[in-house]
Amino acid sequence: MGQATELSATLRRIERAAGGLATASVARMDETLPWFRALPAEQRSWVMLVAQSGVRSLVEWLRDGGGTADSSQEVSDEVFATAPQALARSISLQETVALIKVTIDVVEEQAGELAAPGEEQQLREVMLRFSREIAFAAARAYARAAESRGSWDARLQALLVDALLRGDSPDVLASRAAALGWTDAPPVAVAVGRSPGGAVAAVLHTVYRQARRIGAEVIGGVHGDRLVVVLGGAADPVSATGNLLEAFGEGPVVVGPAVPSLDEATESARAALAGFRAAPAWPGAPRPVSAEDLLPERALAGDTEARRRLRHDVYAGLVRSGGELLPTLDAFFAAGGTLESAARALFVHPNTVRYRLRRVSDVTGFSPLTPRDAFALQIALTIGRLDPTPNHLISPSSVKNTQKVDDRRQSL
Repeated sequence: MGQATELSATLRRIERAAGGLATASVARMDETLPWFRALPAEQRSWVMLVAQSGVRSLVEWLRDGGGTADSSQEVSDEVFATAPQALARSISLQETVALIKVTIDVVEEQAGELAAPGEEQQLREVMLRFSREIAFAAARAYARAAESRGSWDARLQALLVDALLRGDSPDVLASRAAALGWTDAPPVAVAVGRSPGGAVAAVLHTVYRQARRIGAEVIGGVHGDRLVVVLGGAADPVSATGNLLEAFGEGPVVVGPAVPSLDEATESARAALAGFRAAPAWPGAPRPVSAEDLLPERALAGDTEARRRLRHDVYAGLVRSGGELLPTLDAFFAAGGTLESAARALFVHPNTVRYRLRRVSDVTGFSPLTPRDAFALQIALTIGRLDPTPNHLISPSSVKNTQKVDDRRQSL
């Protein structure tokens, strides 16, 4: 308290000049900080209140012994309690430090008038220590605001992820996404993997940090032991997810199909979740892996959409193509993938078998000559024969034996 007592005359002068100091500080801000002039009148008035509170805080700090060189007294964070949330939203921490510097400069310039005779240098030294403490107080205020905002954002994101997984209406998804500042940059895809554990905020922070590096838009949420990430604006969602792997725990990471907007992201989320459940059946799967590449495992795990896709797009596609594609596939698989053996069983030239297999690849997107694709084709044939295929999926005009003409051409 010694130095506070010695500066008692100076303290009284500072108290009397508090209003004028705050006004002079705001005027200086207006002169030297272009971004400050652009602030709305309401936000400028908040800065005035904080400046006045800062001068009062200086007096209280000195009275409590904070002005002594060996004092550990901290400036109370209440200096920013006038409008902490509004100020933190409209002015960055860096800008706040600039405002504090202007206020300190104004007080130091008037030290000769504020200090009692012989106390000018002493007051300047005190102001140096006070400026350091007020900067720390600002950092604490902004840290609290950021933590509060981060917790609220995490809750909103968790609600959005739940809505996606439940298949809520597009209006619900849009309103929750808008609250998070989601711009809905296409395409949109959902990635699912295991959460690394720990605090949810820390997990999501890693997601956002990695997403900023690749320029993608993300919303993340921890759902049970799973980390669900909604990815927007990445031309190749699987490749983009590969840059986010640091955020996921061990195990498979599955990316659902890309869709045009968040309104349709439930489809991507369902495929990603189904793929995540089925992924252990493919130990050699890449990481990340597309849910489309897990269609056979998803079908075996009971995913109705995967069964429908394999039945309609693959099996029924082969049936619609007509010709001898299905018998050729059967013979090829029965021959253990040997062209010559399949040709002998079918009484055709090996080139004919080769041509038909290329046709299978064109029709289905799966090549029988690739082990992984051959597995998917075998599952599709099994499902197609077990699950009745609706008649409207097979056009009668397409089931013509026009393939025989091409077969003879290829065998020549």
